[in-house]
Amino acid sequence: MASVISIVVTVLNEAENIFPVCREIADVLPKLPECEVIFVDDGSTDQTLNQLIEVKNSFLPSLVILSHSQRCGKSGALLTAIAAAQGQWIATMDGDGQDDPKEIISMWEKSQQHKGREPLVVGVRLKRNDNISRRFATTFANGLRRNLLKDGCVDTGAPMKLFLRDDFVKLPHFEGLHRFLPALLGHYGVPLVCHEVHHRQRLNGVSKYTNFNRALVGIRDLLGVIWLLNRIRLPKKITKH
Repeated sequence: MASVISIVVTVLNEAENIFPVCREIADVLPKLPECEVIFVDDGSTDQTLNQLIEVKNSFLPSLVILSHSQRCGKSGALLTAIAAAQGQWIATMDGDGQDDPKEIISMWEKSQQHKGREPLVVGVRLKRNDNISRRFATTFANGLRRNLLKDGCVDTGAPMKLFLRDDFVKLPHFEGLHRFLPALLGHYGVPLVCHEVHHRQRLNGVSKYTNFNRALVGIRDLLGVIWLLNRIRLPKKITKH
């Protein structure tokens, strides 16, 4: 049976979190339409890949494992996963334990209840379970993006998103793309649905980004997206003769 949803998780040096995250994903699969689960190991230097293979051999035999020979970044890893995905819909989440896979159930319900064109559903984290400096940096970045891009989303960098695969593959691809999906997909006429999700503490390990490098890269990417949106010209109507 063809998959309806492809659950996509990109990981980098998350060996300690692989088993608990995969068990939570496995628990929600019976409550969703036909799903496949895809993990992309983005050049990990720890035992992440070995742990994924153990999961596949022990309790999630249908798990699709893809690995990069070197780190390509989160957007590059997402592109690898979505290019290989068989599902009509893509559900993304992080592999550090902060995202609860059960939220995919309610996000799927929101997508099916939406009237009209299929939406992008963003799992917004209104109550962040991070330290003060991380929360401040995220709030500042989200506010800046929202004010400049007018995308209507309070948490544009949220890991949990649900969208049509066909919508994603039409986008121009660059590292940082995942933080700008509300603006980019919105420019192509995809409606936005925001759904509050529960945000948890990271299970093990540390974040791969500092507030400083996030800020530098984020500002550069933001300027690039503004330029890109100004250069995209789309017809209001297409008539076939």
